[in-house]
Amino acid sequence: MGTEKNNFNSKSFELIENNNGQKFVVINNSLATAKIALQGAHVMQWKPHAIKHQVLWLSSQAKYIEGRSIRGGVPICWPWFGAHPTDGSFCTHGFARVIPWIIQSIDDLESGATQIKLFMVQTSEVTRQLSYKFELKILITIGKSIHLNLETSNLAAQPFTIGEGYHTYFQISDIEKIRISGLENVLYSDKINTYQKSKQQSEITFNDEFDRAYLNTQNSCLIYDEGLKRIITVKKEFSDTTVVWTPWEKKAKEMGDMGQDGEWRTMVCVENVNTLENAVIVYPNQTHSLIAEYLVQEI
Repeated sequence: MGTEKNNFNSKSFELIENNNGQKFVVINNSLATAKIALQGAHVMQWKPHAIKHQVLWLSSQAKYIEGRSIRGGVPICWPWFGAHPTDGSFCTHGFARVIPWIIQSIDDLESGATQIKLFMVQTSEVTRQLSYKFELKILITIGKSIHLNLETSNLAAQPFTIGEGYHTYFQISDIEKIRISGLENVLYSDKINTYQKSKQQSEITFNDEFDRAYLNTQNSCLIYDEGLKRIITVKKEFSDTTVVWTPWEKKAKEMGDMGQDGEWRTMVCVENVNTLENAVIVYPNQTHSLIAEYLVQEI
């Protein structure tokens, strides 16, 4: 499939390439700007023109090399979330975020938004890690909001189970000065506390490392950020888990690509996920969608 600009029904994008051969789609339409890496179909940046600050956090030390995920933006976790259930040598959070994707279409919509459809290349590494036949596509719509639809199609003769998620990093003013609503009274599994389960009693605030999977919830979440004077809304469909994560200082330093000192303080992950007991069974000849939409309101 070609990637020349005249193959697409859009005047709002350009294709660029870095010194490592990594390719990116840069979108600039009447509503917003965005940047998407073709390795991983990874949305790195998105900002509506009407909003002052970037919505997605991107580490200043992110690596842009073949086979390595980008720290920040919206990494796609698929076909498992977290470590592989049986083989620790396989890529954490699955391989979708480090495999090349191909552009199927780019279209300018009547609304002013730009829609890009990509599908994952089934490389030898993919077939080594996954034995069943499938197709994986994502439809990304860039406008006043950003809308993501990850489609898993089962082309095999038997059902298979997947874990998945959008591991989204949001730009914030300071992790200790925000709060997140929408998960009150929801049961969570706490990774930091040996996966013990408890119920969220109130809005989420932060004063230490935080890594919880909230189970059996389809709720939208709101990130209230008085420092940047805005509210980010995280909507979802066909996702029954929400993960909230911040590494805090010690872990951020150990990770090596979380940016300069203190940069971790300006991000929080709120992730639309299916994992643990919310893993998804996809039946033969069926397609499962994982949908997210992010909106920003300045206050």
